[in-house]
Amino acid sequence: MQEHDWLARLEGIESRIAYQEHWLDTLDQAVAAQETRLSALERMSELMQAKLRQQQHALSDASGEQASLEDERPPHY
Repeated sequence: MQEHDWLARLEGIESRIAYQEHWLDTLDQAVAAQETRLSALERMSELMQAKLRQQQHALSDASGEQASLEDERPPHY
């Protein structure tokens, strides 16, 4: 092969590597953003569950009865 052919092939390879590096950086940023959002949603879910437990305790205290787990309906009903 001639030197010109080698240089063209090398430039093509360098171009593809640069493109792949760009996409890896983009994907890395997307994963980091999703991780941040997932953490926030998990925290929000924990807070909502705690709030629901507080409300259930308040309702059971107000009615004077002790609510049991058997009285609760599963979430799919």
